[in-house]
Amino acid sequence: MISAEGAQLGIIPTEEALARARESGLDLVEVAPNEKPPVCRIMDFGKFKYQQKKKQHKTHVHHTKIKEIRLRPKTGDHDIEFKVNQARGFLQHKDKVIVSVVFRGRELAHIDEGQRVMRNILEQLDPVGKVESPPQQMGRRLVCTVTPR
Repeated sequence: MISAEGAQLGIIPTEEALARARESGLDLVEVAPNEKPPVCRIMDFGKFKYQQKKKQHKTHVHHTKIKEIRLRPKTGDHDIEFKVNQARGFLQHKDKVIVSVVFRGRELAHIDEGQRVMRNILEQLDPVGKVESPPQQMGRRLVCTVTPR
């Protein structure tokens, strides 16, 4: 048997244990019924149940969202830096980020410029995220998925 303060009281007959629990105004709760002899504890059972329920509700489950960052091959350095900071924030909040470089018109002739921009972004995001799918050309877009570390 274990007291309300957590001190071990040893092996006590059931009637005596119940009497001690009533004396202190608390409940006698069987903590480990499969042990020989079973382990009981003097505690406020209502409070115990309340705390268990509270712990169960406390577990917050984060649902990962997919955020997208779109760029063009001729996007300026400051704008890229701003988008990278946004992506870093998304990754720190445990969201996936799709980085896409969109080509329009004659920009399709300079895919290497878009790949340079993509490499630059992935290097900057490396400390907070890892590349889930490498950059792939999908029509007029160069797409890459980054997941949080």
